Amino acid sequence: MRFTRFIALATVGVSAVIATGLMAAVPSLASPHHLRHTFIGRFHRTRLIASTVPFNGDVNPYGVAVVRHNLGRLRRGNVLVSNFNNKSNLQGTGSTIVQITPHGHRTVFAHIWQSALPRRCPGGIGLTTALVIVHGWVIVGSTPSRDGTVATSGPGCLLVLDNRGRVRELFTGHGINGPWDATAITQGWRGTLFVTNVLNGTKAANGRVVRRGTVLRFRLSFHPGRLPRITNVTRIGSGFFQQSSASAFVIGPTGVGLARCGSLYVADTGENRITVIPHALTRVTSAGTGAIVSQGGFLNGPLGLAIAPNGHVLTVNSGDGRIVETTPRGRQVATKFLDRSGSPPGAGALFGLAVAPHGAGVYYVDDAVNTLRLLF
Repeated sequence: MRFTRFIALATVGVSAVIATGLMAAVPSLASPHHLRHTFIGRFHRTRLIASTVPFNGDVNPYGVAVVRHNLGRLRRGNVLVSNFNNKSNLQGTGSTIVQITPHGHRTVFAHIWQSALPRRCPGGIGLTTALVIVHGWVIVGSTPSRDGTVATSGPGCLLVLDNRGRVRELFTGHGINGPWDATAITQGWRGTLFVTNVLNGTKAANGRVVRRGTVLRFRLSFHPGRLPRITNVTRIGSGFFQQSSASAFVIGPTGVGLARCGSLYVADTGENRITVIPHALTRVTSAGTGAIVSQGGFLNGPLGLAIAPNGHVLTVNSGDGRIVETTPRGRQVATKFLDRSGSPPGAGALFGLAVAPHGAGVYYVDDAVNTLRLLF
């Protein structure tokens, strides 16, 4: 069992400091009374749940999704994890989703290969952080590469798996180009899926920064005995920072989380900030990159994003192994180190995260050692 170091932050509006054109100061320590109003402030330990490496040796776990209902091979309380790399550690070539129990038993939920698909996924298979469960269907993004680099990448697709781990449908086109992360909600027999995309012009830019990353909203229809289908697609976010990277494959808009009010929070990784797209469920035009919620401070290349039960935004840093809790008003109120491995410590180790059932902690993947862990 590994213990985490806790750092508390004062309720300083970092985004407001940035807006004045001044450098954001490191917030001072908060009082114990204030900590009771944070979500991660109650958690002080981390626990190894299981290795995420399946029989075929896939590594680099990315997506994390908690199973909420028993259905087919999906078991309530278990965690699905998608792998981005194959056993040779080539990015954009991972083809497995594992299912892990809270006690650490791991099984392979799905092993996906191109020849078994209903039709071709452009570029191949490389499973990303875009992993959600909607109405018992598992939807996962594929941002594939032939040799682990963006130079040989394809636009990819969204793969739709049934509750037994079989790919039954896939979505291509509609603006899908490097699906990188996702979140979804259900509304009766309908659902809404939000997906970030990171390959719009990135390949042609050959390492230069391009600002063409998007957030797409998919309206989905679900009916018993039928495959899910897309009824509408709207680009609600655009102009996000994108850049190919030898170490990270691509840097672009990553985690997304929908608040109860209908605002969609986005981890704008390349700009080191969290932005918000208002009226994400109903808007009919793009909000661009949205409004800046928080920038700088303890953010350090935020990747995965989740909404805590108290409405705060949780992000994990690509640069230093921290989780950061930010209020909707932009105040960074708490942070903890989840990983100190690598050089610099914690860099490149964190990606997907999800709140555990009943708010009992935060599940997250540790890419440095290919594990699923729990902050509790």
